[in-house]
Amino acid sequence: MARFFIDRPVFAWVIAIIIMLAGVLSIRALPIEQYPKVAPPTVAINASYPGASAETVENSVTQVIEQRLTGIDHLRYFTSSSQDGSMSITLTFEPEADPDIAQVQTQNKVQGAVTQLPQEVQALGVTVTKSNDSFLLVVGVYSEDGEMSQGELGDMLVSTFREPISRVNGVGNVRIFGDQHAMRIWLDPAKLYSYNLTPLDVQNAVQIQNTDISAGQLGGMPAAPNQQINATVKAQARLESVEDFERIVLRVNTDGSQVRLKDVATLELGSESYDRIVRYKRKPAAGMAITLATGANALQTAELVKHKVAELSEYMPEGVKVVYPLDATPFIELSIESVVHTLIEAVVLVFFVMLLFLQNLRATLIPTIAVPVVLLGTFAVLLAFGFSINVLTMFAMVLAIGLLVDDAIVVVENVERIMSEEGLSPKEATRKSMDQITGALVGIAVVLSTVFIPMAFFSGSAGAIYRQFSITIVSAMGLSVIVALILSPSLCATLLKQHKGEKRRADKGFFGWFNKYFNKGRDGYQKSASFIAGRSFRFFIVYVVLVGGMMGIFMQLPGSFLPNEDQGTMYLMVNTPPSSTAERTLESVKQVEDYFLEQQKDTVEHLFTVVGFSFAGSAQNAAFGFVGLKDWDERTQDDQSVFAIAQAAGGALYQIKDAMAFAFFPPPIRELGNSSGFDFQLVDRSGIGHEALMNARNQLLGAAGQNPKLTSVRPNGLSDVPQFKIDIDSEKASALGLSLSDINRTLQIAWGSSYVNDFVDKGRIKRVYLQADAPHRMMPEDLDNWYVRNNTGEMVPFNTFSSAEWTYGSPKLERFNGNSSVNIQGSPAPGVSTGAAMEEIQKIVKTLPEGLGLEWYGLSYEERQTGAQAPALYALSILIVFLCLAALYESWAVPFAVMLVVPLGILGAVVAAYIFGLPNDVYLQVALLTTVGLASKNAILIVEFAKDLREQGHSLMEAVSIAAKQRFRPIIMTSMAFMLGVTPLALASGAGAASQNAIGIAVMGGMAAATFLAIFFVPMFYVMVENIFHRDGKQSEDQKKEQEHDT
Repeated sequence: MARFFIDRPVFAWVIAIIIMLAGVLSIRALPIEQYPKVAPPTVAINASYPGASAETVENSVTQVIEQRLTGIDHLRYFTSSSQDGSMSITLTFEPEADPDIAQVQTQNKVQGAVTQLPQEVQALGVTVTKSNDSFLLVVGVYSEDGEMSQGELGDMLVSTFREPISRVNGVGNVRIFGDQHAMRIWLDPAKLYSYNLTPLDVQNAVQIQNTDISAGQLGGMPAAPNQQINATVKAQARLESVEDFERIVLRVNTDGSQVRLKDVATLELGSESYDRIVRYKRKPAAGMAITLATGANALQTAELVKHKVAELSEYMPEGVKVVYPLDATPFIELSIESVVHTLIEAVVLVFFVMLLFLQNLRATLIPTIAVPVVLLGTFAVLLAFGFSINVLTMFAMVLAIGLLVDDAIVVVENVERIMSEEGLSPKEATRKSMDQITGALVGIAVVLSTVFIPMAFFSGSAGAIYRQFSITIVSAMGLSVIVALILSPSLCATLLKQHKGEKRRADKGFFGWFNKYFNKGRDGYQKSASFIAGRSFRFFIVYVVLVGGMMGIFMQLPGSFLPNEDQGTMYLMVNTPPSSTAERTLESVKQVEDYFLEQQKDTVEHLFTVVGFSFAGSAQNAAFGFVGLKDWDERTQDDQSVFAIAQAAGGALYQIKDAMAFAFFPPPIRELGNSSGFDFQLVDRSGIGHEALMNARNQLLGAAGQNPKLTSVRPNGLSDVPQFKIDIDSEKASALGLSLSDINRTLQIAWGSSYVNDFVDKGRIKRVYLQADAPHRMMPEDLDNWYVRNNTGEMVPFNTFSSAEWTYGSPKLERFNGNSSVNIQGSPAPGVSTGAAMEEIQKIVKTLPEGLGLEWYGLSYEERQTGAQAPALYALSILIVFLCLAALYESWAVPFAVMLVVPLGILGAVVAAYIFGLPNDVYLQVALLTTVGLASKNAILIVEFAKDLREQGHSLMEAVSIAAKQRFRPIIMTSMAFMLGVTPLALASGAGAASQNAIGIAVMGGMAAATFLAIFFVPMFYVMVENIFHRDGKQSEDQKKEQEHDT
């Protein structure tokens, strides 16, 4: 194949250009994202039950739906939370599940349960959506001059922004912090009683008088003969203003006087809900949080949303500004950009290494030309596999650079050697060279590829991460061999020049100085390698000690999933004591705002706070904040990173007396949860009950608070609060002639707020709500002011048929896989890995009462799964490399000599990880596998040569000594090329640096050990293996015949 292209250099160039064109076109089509689709698909079921307590919602809605969730394909687990007035169930599927099919199957199951749900829940609908909890963007609007109130901003956001943004491609869900306008009818119980009216009379009157009537047509078909007129009849229509509602007639008395709605109630254009107080840097605001649809592209979606927001904001009133307090996209762009810079730096460094060793610009150009051809070709392969340009595929490209120049270097090095030793022309030398090395090229590529192929078959999120590396590196290796067989030989034949009478290596100038010292090093290596090979037993003990040390250090490495990154954003959570009012919570939030806007003003760009909302649950005593930090360029010092700010804030917020406040940052993969650290469910497996579960939770939090390895351990839920329970005496009520449904509806309207129907405001349909005015529902005794009419028309006060008492209950009840549970989150203390923190949590859970279980959740679930898969991954990769080597060399002995070197390479990676404090995470696992491949490659170069020399009749020690000397230069050259290729990763700083350092440092450590330590042992292993296999007479007859034939 190579000979064909040596004679047809133009054909070779045409193939290379086609590969590059395919790559360039692919880059334009490939989506760009931070991480691939790593998070498992999730489907959310949501329903509302206005006015119902969390317990009522759980019993009448949540459990009814949960019991139907059976027989759904690929379901991993589901969690549910029931709050006052609403519930949600989130189903998490295995990564291989199709999100659309998962949604349809869930929808079908839910449909079967809908008929069993309360009427109010059915009326408002049960929704099933593909979604995840993590926010891609938070869009905030605030009034610079403070002219617009939160209510007006909320109305503007819902009326003009919500629907267009929801329709943007890739948007999964839009959560609004703010509410649109609604017609609020505030009832006065004293005035109602004076007119002998009840809230039900008002509700009925509004329903009847605020409605659209379809009254048909004049002259509608079929019409009388000669009908001359045709017109639509307009009768009663929906009301449009406060004045229209005030005129609603409740009763006409016998004397002709009327009772209108304004006589018994105050009316205003208010907000649908008053549950939240939203602020941006202390000014009234409204906002919307946008989540990404499952499978959508983050950068593309964010760009489309921003474009749509810019379009819509042209019509906003003056003085209203749009901000993005949370925006995940700058980090994604910067981290990809920084890897691209690393890629370019790597190519430049590799070029200089090759120039140093080849000492000939023409020869150096040949491997350099291979780099763009292979890299661009790899992009085309990524597109074919449906991958994207992300941090992982770009890392794989950086790793591949050092590997892909190897093949071209081997070609050039060999051609130059033959030209200089045998005096052949470049074309003839290339022909001869390619006959010699084609087998070795394919062999090395096969070995390196086989290390990475098993990674592609692993399951779960870690499998998705491995697959990116696996397919990218294997494609690059495959293309690299194709280029080495097609383009490199034809370039050698045309670019290289024959220098008759000149030495191949310079002995003057810089290169002369380098060669002199390099040759000294080579001779020293040859002596040492021969010395070690001759004392196998002694040095094998050294080897065993080194391997033991490696195992020991490896066991010391703490476990983790992915390194945390400074993504430029932070979250705040503020919890005041249970039953605190929103006003009281706001006071604590103001203290948090003061800290961030004054003491952290150099690092904080945005601060957007919401009282009444939290990932833990919505209540008046909960608040949440989004902190947007300044650009990375402005935060160059160590104490300005998100980790340092979160730590400093932790200490400062601890001083707030009336609240528990936490600052935390998002995990590296946002789809896997909202906070970094660990996340688990404490599950009631044996039905011990809510109270016992809460006591166990408090016991766990207490123990975690005392543990030095854990920090910020917090319940991701709401604590039990006092509840005011009203007991209706149904016997008394019946004796007084009252209907129970009238009593319940009166309570719901007066205290719970009742949605009546819709009205038209500025051309948009909005809602009408009925509720008691604030002063009449503040204290327990206010209940006595409300009356219900009995069947004889008399007004009966509530205190005649009801009694009340104070109890304790939860405003939010959680369940995991159909059992009661509480969700707890936390972080490891500085310097402690998540794996170590998770071990501590397991120890604490074992001390809790019987019947409680621990279930890892979100990011922690993935981490446990990854840790469990890693040993199998290493074992499989090493086994496959061994089998490939056995097939290549037609020998079981030679692969042993190669495989024994692998632990020494791994020792280097593990020591580097230990010194730099890197945990045993996904990146370290990829680095170790890369090291396995590279260490094997170095060993193959020596062993293969020694085997050939042995077959030519040299003695074992002689063969080993010559092989070590001759292969020293190519080994050092390719290893240096690889090490300098990953140096920019190891030294990276700025956005996304944590991941780059994690992989760069470990690979460099592994490569350094594989180069400068392992190559001393390779000759020894070969000698040992040959001796053992020969001494035991296990050499096959075939091999003996081969040797006789060779001699």
